[in-house]
Amino acid sequence: MWQALRSRFDSCQNKISDEPVEGDSGSASAKNVRKQEQNFRGPWYLASGFLLFWALLFFAVVVPLFYRLPKGLTIEDASKGVFIGERAQNDLYGFDEIGTKVVGSDGNENKTVDYLLGIVAEIQEMCLDEYFDMEVDLQEGSGQYIHWTMVNRYQGVQNIVIKLSPKNTTSETYILVNSHFDSKPTSRSTGDAGQMVVAILEVARVMCTTKQTFRHPIVFLLNGAEENPLQASHCFITQHKWAPYCKVVFNLDAAGSGGADIVFQSGPNNPWLVEHYKKSAKHPLATTMAEEIFQTGILPSDTDFGIFVTYGNLIGLDMAQFINGFCYHTKYDRFANIPRGSIQNTGENLLSLVRDISNATELDNMAAYASGHAVFFDFLRIYFISYTASNGIILNYTVAGVALVLVFISIWRTASISSATIGYVLSWFILILVIQIIAFVLGFGLPIAIAYVFDKYGLSLTYFSTPALLIGLYICPSLLGLSLPSYIYLKLQRSNKVAFAQRLQLVLHGHAVVLAILGIGLTVYGLRSTYVVTWTLIFYVIPLAINLLTTLHDRGFSWTGMLKIFQVFPFLYNSYLIYCFVVTLIPMMGRFGRSTNPDLIISALNALGTILALGFLIPLVNMFRRPSLILFSLLAISAVTIYTASSTQIGFPYRPKTNVQRVPYLHVRRTFYEYDGTVVKDDSGYLFNFQDRRGPSPLSTYKVNLTGLTSIGPYCDTVMMCGFPLYDHRWVKSREQIMWLPREEPVIPPYVPKLELLAKTELGNNTVRLEFRANTSDHSSVFIKPYEDVVIANWSLPLSYIGQQTTSHLYFSYGKDNSPLTFFIDFWKLDADFTVPLSQVGLSVHFIGNPGDKVSQLFDQSLPQFAASVQWPTSYQRLIF
Repeated sequence: MWQALRSRFDSCQNKISDEPVEGDSGSASAKNVRKQEQNFRGPWYLASGFLLFWALLFFAVVVPLFYRLPKGLTIEDASKGVFIGERAQNDLYGFDEIGTKVVGSDGNENKTVDYLLGIVAEIQEMCLDEYFDMEVDLQEGSGQYIHWTMVNRYQGVQNIVIKLSPKNTTSETYILVNSHFDSKPTSRSTGDAGQMVVAILEVARVMCTTKQTFRHPIVFLLNGAEENPLQASHCFITQHKWAPYCKVVFNLDAAGSGGADIVFQSGPNNPWLVEHYKKSAKHPLATTMAEEIFQTGILPSDTDFGIFVTYGNLIGLDMAQFINGFCYHTKYDRFANIPRGSIQNTGENLLSLVRDISNATELDNMAAYASGHAVFFDFLRIYFISYTASNGIILNYTVAGVALVLVFISIWRTASISSATIGYVLSWFILILVIQIIAFVLGFGLPIAIAYVFDKYGLSLTYFSTPALLIGLYICPSLLGLSLPSYIYLKLQRSNKVAFAQRLQLVLHGHAVVLAILGIGLTVYGLRSTYVVTWTLIFYVIPLAINLLTTLHDRGFSWTGMLKIFQVFPFLYNSYLIYCFVVTLIPMMGRFGRSTNPDLIISALNALGTILALGFLIPLVNMFRRPSLILFSLLAISAVTIYTASSTQIGFPYRPKTNVQRVPYLHVRRTFYEYDGTVVKDDSGYLFNFQDRRGPSPLSTYKVNLTGLTSIGPYCDTVMMCGFPLYDHRWVKSREQIMWLPREEPVIPPYVPKLELLAKTELGNNTVRLEFRANTSDHSSVFIKPYEDVVIANWSLPLSYIGQQTTSHLYFSYGKDNSPLTFFIDFWKLDADFTVPLSQVGLSVHFIGNPGDKVSQLFDQSLPQFAASVQWPTSYQRLIF
């Protein structure tokens, strides 16, 4: 290879006279050099056409492929033994008509369960008894476990469990397929996750009505308490008779309404699962980057998959639909938003996957395959690529190393065909490398700076309803940052030793070296998502190698032709990947909370996509005359967009129905009792947990009366749980940002439950036991904060939770079983004096689905149309025992 390269070097010496820049003797004046370079470069107007080509490629190829859905099959195709989207869609219509399905409500515990059992009975009737056995079990269970910062206690939650087995099977390895049918308040759960439930039912119907058999039984779990959170899946995996045999799980959920389904978690370990997905999925959509981002915990979502892994030691795939997340958990999550093709897409993937895994030989000896992680991603939903993480590490280092070697060879080659020493070219390249590092920082930093300034002036989320603003807000500034340093360098640096085309090539080499160093660093750090950098670099290394092995490297701008051809692939993939994340995350920014600036996330994401997709392309505008026009155009687009986003209605984030502001709040009646039973506080108001960065300001702009609205944060250091009925762990987590609006008229809850002290028994060893009972609603919380000289020694809740935080949080809900909440606490006190106060206890009782009193209803009606409120009455009592 080295001899071939050397012969190429020698042959190039006779071709130098063809170059537009004199490089053989250095005798040409700088003026002549500049003139020759200017004449060789393309017309200025082609530069805009060059960039327009890539923009059109994105909108003509990436966007249509991203939103592509299969044709929904009709009942006429049922005889083919395939997934029938129309049949599942018909089931979804009836599901939607039931209405909301909050745990404990009639809609969830009775109507929905009866409806789904009716469909299951129809499937059971159709099942081919000579080939399969179908068993159906309606599970009702109770339990408790630690979930984040609270004890999650449930009773009487329901699961519909269906086991489909091949006739006379002896296998004790089951496949579990799970989704949930319960909903958040106001939502009908049609998208999250009714569409997945009906897809599972249709898969069960197809599998038991066709003669295509399988080896391992399949358990289809329709769980009735996921939103509470994750209670029914815990109930199944810890208590159901079939749970010990379940070894692999496919969990289906949704963070949107319609679209394709993405695999965003796999394993843990067991990369063979991804290989089976690659083989069987008809419409692959998956990426390791989504998995690693989700598992950081920064996203405001959780799924049953974690419960199955933690409490059942299962492995599997976690899949979800994510497009149109604006409807997620709102009253606009409706049947009309779910196209038949979306259900068909999920169903075909699931059916093929279940059929494949239920016959997988790996299930016969799973321990033999339980090693390592996988790197996986799809290319435009056309082709799926996967390999083990260990092979990924080798690939990352190899590509980075080859890139560095080829860049050095190119520098040597450039010196050979020029009137310059390799030391001269190398010294200029070191300067270029510094410039490209600056370009990388500017390309990433300028969009983030804009995001910071917008947020500082209360203008976050301007893109929420108008994503096109992202182009001018973040993409154009990123391009400007990427291209400006190299433009200045090429403008100022004049050389009669190295031709302009070679100097431009050195600029791209600088970007390649930056990516190579980044790839090595991320690999050392342990990120499997480094594959994005590696594959971007591969498609620079390949054309560079081709150009070096030919004379294209030395013939002016000829080397750019091969580069542009190969850059089509990383441009398509990287723009597709980042677009996928943008579509997913923008709706999430509307429920990301007030403590984090969401624009920093979106701006960084767009900057990353721009650098990866166009980092090797944007410097090529210097091939054309007057590249400054491109820079001014980028600047002008950014300026116009910034003005539009900040000063016009286009930049206002919210729209009725389609892009709503989420406004959860409670109608609270607070009563504080002292140790002797006297009331020291009795007030009422509205407790707001605003879901996005803008908080209450949009409501104030639309003249909602928020006079007296204050943060509860200042109370949180001195009062147990800030003195308010925080609903669940998310409310507790964001308590510093929650706001309180007092009202003069008392809130009238449906009833005020009583926390009864049933018994107070001294157990010896300086310990006393207090036993409690309360007739609560189907959703309530108990907060427990002992005084400083008192310690919780034991209680009837998970022991591992004791001592995790100063205030203990018990979250309690029930489905079918509405018997009272009972629990005991053992307090230890050094002096064993139990005649004095031992602990504060807060009882927070929520009446979900109740519209509240007339004053509360009038207040809710005063909210603007773009506000999607989720509200109910709440009773809160602080007691001392």
